[in-house]
Amino acid sequence: MSSSDRWSGQVALVTGASGGIGEELAVQLAAAGACVALAARRCEELERVAARCRQARAAARAVGVRGIAATANGADSDAFFIAPADVTDRAQCESLVAATVLRFGGLDALVNNVGQGMWGRADEMSDWSVYEAMLRVNYLSAVWLTLSALPHLKRSRGRILAVGSLSGKTGVPLRSGYSAAKHALTGFMDTLRIELDGTGVSVTMIHPGWVATGSQARNMGVDGRLLGEMPVKPVGGLSAAQCASMLLAGAAARKRDVFPDLRSRLAMWIKLIRPGMIDRMTARAIRGGR
Repeated sequence: MSSSDRWSGQVALVTGASGGIGEELAVQLAAAGACVALAARRCEELERVAARCRQARAAARAVGVRGIAATANGADSDAFFIAPADVTDRAQCESLVAATVLRFGGLDALVNNVGQGMWGRADEMSDWSVYEAMLRVNYLSAVWLTLSALPHLKRSRGRILAVGSLSGKTGVPLRSGYSAAKHALTGFMDTLRIELDGTGVSVTMIHPGWVATGSQARNMGVDGRLLGEMPVKPVGGLSAAQCASMLLAGAAARKRDVFPDLRSRLAMWIKLIRPGMIDRMTARAIRGGR
């Protein structure tokens, strides 16, 4: 059974679905035959992504992709649910899960993708609320959604997916708030995986480095304002579509962690053996991109 076959007929809730990795996750799930709840704050962008999902589903049918299940009334438009929500609010997280289950009758996969970054030296931060914002977006939203979804995921023996970062495995200069929040997310998911052993629910995280999502201009600066542009010029990295494909393949196989490339895997080994070397390498990479 291929990775795409495992998503046919599944119900997935994807946060941050209005662009970047979340958009690609939704589109690829749609093409694989899943019913998808698209969650984000920007309703117009969600409408655009839903249209892409319908096109992807139709294209998959046209080329005869196996296993794409029809919705209850056979209409592909009913397979995609636009759910505007601000997941930094706990009540909205609970309502989002409830609305998804009400719409589709259950939940098989929760995709904790939503995220936001920041750039600035810790000793230059003038607005300390940036740290709270980083925790709410990158960590607490996943906690609230996951706890709300767990009863449904236990019934379906489903999957929890999370978009982490190499910043959640090792510190990165100028990204202290983001890195701390991704470390928290990693710790939560690692603990949850142990606690859920035997329930049939799997937890899969991807830990990418640089991903070209187009959202980096919305990073917060030292004064709490959006930067409007990337302060560094990274070299290489993944496309959002590549990152989404790797995460879905890993989750379909119920893998623990997904490290997208040899570079990221080597970085984790070096950190175990020579942590100071990783610190210096990371600092040089940031300086080189500025």
